[in-house]
Amino acid sequence: MAETGNSDEIAAAFADGPAYVPYLVVGDPDYESSKAYVEALDRGGADVIELGLPFSEPIAEGSTIQEALVRALDAGMTPERFFAFAEDLDVDAAPVCMTYYNLIYQYGDETGPRPFVERAAAAGIEGLVVPDLPAEEADPLREACDEFGLDLVFIVAPTTRGDRLDRMMENVSGYVYVQARLGTTGARDDVSDQTTESLDRLREYDVPKAVGFGISTGEHAERIVAGGADGIIVGSALVDVVAEGVAEDLSTDEVADRLEALSRELTEGAERGYRSRTTAAESA
Repeated sequence: MAETGNSDEIAAAFADGPAYVPYLVVGDPDYESSKAYVEALDRGGADVIELGLPFSEPIAEGSTIQEALVRALDAGMTPERFFAFAEDLDVDAAPVCMTYYNLIYQYGDETGPRPFVERAAAAGIEGLVVPDLPAEEADPLREACDEFGLDLVFIVAPTTRGDRLDRMMENVSGYVYVQARLGTTGARDDVSDQTTESLDRLREYDVPKAVGFGISTGEHAERIVAGGADGIIVGSALVDVVAEGVAEDLSTDEVADRLEALSRELTEGAERGYRSRTTAAESA
């Protein structure tokens, strides 16, 4: 895979086989438990970890992640605590911050995204995913990311086409988050046919393509990677595990073990899909 970004860690994550990119909300249900859960994802095979910085109006999220964001906010998560959390983490995976542009733009004493990006870089964040950032307004954030060595990841929906897609792909770095289906985030029981169409549409762009929205099993991961994805992004299925832990009053260790086990299932599924794809290519 070609080097298309600022972060060497993210480039390495996609360099040799499929990347597993899990997501959790930082601070859900509390700081220390959340840290244990993120580190469990790393033990389960994560290559990149998307760390959700809570925002009060998450327009792209389904109920599962919205409830997690509320739990984290109620537990006192703030941007400064988020950065402290990133600095405290003991993981090999590349940490990426997923949040909304209002928080980025309003952070610090200086108007604009630069102070947030500078602080994120100091905390060890390797990239940003900003669901509500229009490609047409992304130049200031991309400039700040270039200055401090972060990647800027865009989410490409099944309906994203034409000039908007071109502009988005001009600004993207590290990897592109391919939305597998229309709608909000959430685990599903099937894999959308829109995934294959989206991957085909993006084939001409030389950037790793990680598919998210609805992946919840190793079988899903296998099918998506076999279909051409360079990585899988899994959020709601993992956040569900945390929510079940809260509902069932499980210990932090029990929840962490469940997250690690699901991560291994997803990683192994992605690897099977990659082997299937490469075998088919070699025999073609």
